[in-house]
Amino acid sequence: MISRRNMLGTGLALTATAATNAPAWAQNFPSKPIRWIAPFAAGGNYDLTSRLVGEGMSRSLGQQVIVDNRPGAGGLVGAEAAANAPADGYTVVMGSFSVLFVSPYLAGKPSLVPMFAPISLLSTVPMILVGKPGGRFADIRAVLAEAKARPGTVSIGHAGNGTTNHIAILRLEVNEGVKFNIIPYKGSGPGLADLMAGQIDLYMDQLTTSLPHIKSGKLMGMLAMSPGRVAQLPDVPSLTDIGSKPFDGGTTAGVLARVETPQPILATLNGAVVAALKDPAIAAKLGELGAVPRPSTMEEFAAYMKDQEAGVSALVKSGLLKPE
Repeated sequence: MISRRNMLGTGLALTATAATNAPAWAQNFPSKPIRWIAPFAAGGNYDLTSRLVGEGMSRSLGQQVIVDNRPGAGGLVGAEAAANAPADGYTVVMGSFSVLFVSPYLAGKPSLVPMFAPISLLSTVPMILVGKPGGRFADIRAVLAEAKARPGTVSIGHAGNGTTNHIAILRLEVNEGVKFNIIPYKGSGPGLADLMAGQIDLYMDQLTTSLPHIKSGKLMGMLAMSPGRVAQLPDVPSLTDIGSKPFDGGTTAGVLARVETPQPILATLNGAVVAALKDPAIAAKLGELGAVPRPSTMEEFAAYMKDQEAGVSALVKSGLLKPE
């Protein structure tokens, strides 16, 4: 069972306290560039989304939003960097429940959820299992047949232990009664490079980063990790199509700041993020990459995190997720 049961409530309580003690300098926010930490390598879903939304925020805030890639440990390296930054709104981090709770949990560390205040959800991206055209497997049925016949011989990469990519692989293993050779990377960029070089058989990825490679013919979609097919790839089978127990393995992430950040600053950041996501050009670019924009209030983001806590708690209780 997940410990620290009141982690979200604690964070929101601290946010309320910060609101009543906002310093005078908060009224002039922002007066310098903002650092946006993307806790995965360049070229992946987090990186691309961070840069698109950051550009839109820069225009509305009148200050540059600089993306700082801090990959490693399923997002934990970047999240810890943000947790150790001053609570002044000049450092934000793109994250999810997986980054803030699951990755620390797997590393035997305390949850980082209480360290952060939710600003806004950003986007939801479908998850897809991809392979290399002309590679070892022609389709997902061949993959599962091999994994059942010879456990541990099918290699699947993902963006880091504790990520939604990782969790999707674990859930597929359980549903199909198979065992994969699961290989963590520091983000989708290096993982997809190894896949295209023939170093691994498959990669579990967000549609955002794989779709351009699929369109160019460098990759092929094997399985949509969702109950139904993905609109951008109507020929790729879903979990339901292959007779597997369906679940939604997509990635939903948001942007957060240190929980002690004054409420007026959080409100300013929320307004900038929401405006960026509602910008037709940015929304269209995210859509082209397979992402669905999710502008939200801070309260809606907090409610989403609470829902995620319940889902991950079940995985922890079952033993699928445990400290390494």
